Amino acid sequence: MIERYFLQLEHIIQEFSNIRSLTLKKKIYNARQGYITGSIIFENGYRLDFTEVKNTDLKSKVKYRYQYMNELMEQIFRYDNAPHHSDIKTFPHHKHEKKEVKESGEPSLFDVLTEIARIQR
Repeated sequence: MIERYFLQLEHIIQEFSNIRSLTLKKKIYNARQGYITGSIIFENGYRLDFTEVKNTDLKSKVKYRYQYMNELMEQIFRYDNAPHHSDIKTFPHHKHEKKEVKESGEPSLFDVLTEIARIQR
């Protein structure tokens, strides 16, 4: 089940044509739980580093981080569910953008890649 989830993420990544390179690491804890981390380098030199800890028995991810950066490794935005910023209505889900922390639902990798494609146009 977790292997199927990881395969779905790989297929999602393949849908985006503006990717220059991809590095993925996966760790399977058991049939339903695992960890995936990766770096996607885009044709313009920008990158997305991401991590997901997933239990397929749960709808939400246990933990996630999607950090989009320019070629100088300066953050453009980051989504995560680290348990800080408890004052935000969508706690623990939030988005760091510039120097602000914003409310956010839990994005999928597809959502983040779509947002990046829109920014890069």
